Amino acid sequence: MLTGKQKRFLRSEAHHLTPIFQVGKGGVNENMIKQIGEALEARELIKVSVLQNCEQDKDEVAADISKGTRSEIVQTIGSTIVIYKESRENKKLELPKVK
Repeated sequence: MLTGKQKRFLRSEAHHLTPIFQVGKGGVNENMIKQIGEALEARELIKVSVLQNCEQDKDEVAADISKGTRSEIVQTIGSTIVIYKESRENKKLELPKVK
């Protein structure tokens, strides 16, 4: 579970990122979950865009991705979801320590 300070840090890190996945009409499926999981392992922090023709609500999409990849939802802003998962091999981000 991320603290407020850690989420704020991750939001600032994600600001300049562009979404690398788009969820469209088909919604979230197993293949997408697998690819997002691999991207999280490589990058730790990614953005996912929810297209207008997506039948699921953006909050449902965020919950499905988070549950499927065992990651944390940092932020949902507009139709963009920011997701974080600590990498086992490629640790890049150093989160602020919890007091």
